[in-house]
Amino acid sequence: MLIRFKKSYEKIAMGLLSFMPTEKELKKLLATVKEYETNEDWQLYLWKEDDDVLGIIGTVKKEEGVVQVQHICVNPSHRHAGMGKKMMQELCAMMPGVTLYGNEHTAVFCEKCKDVSHQVSL
Repeated sequence: MLIRFKKSYEKIAMGLLSFMPTEKELKKLLATVKEYETNEDWQLYLWKEDDDVLGIIGTVKKEEGVVQVQHICVNPSHRHAGMGKKMMQELCAMMPGVTLYGNEHTAVFCEKCKDVSHQVSL
């Protein structure tokens, strides 16, 4: 299930975000987490199963009804099990009527999830 990011999950979130190609440097990673904490247009969600946080998805509201998926990552030991698609499904359910699209790093995955919901587009 997707849960909203809280400060108590900061280290877990940073660990998962560090798998994104744009978040390899510590300073950049810290700045990204800070932006999720302070900017109301940036939302970070953690995927939790059986009390374990296994994935993360971050969005940025671009305009009314349009949201960009800017980060999505699953713990490497849990990849290829459909968890990313489940995160996208739940995100779509949380944002009815909103068009979701990917950035240069998430667009390919968002395209694969198009069958998950008609709301996912490029």
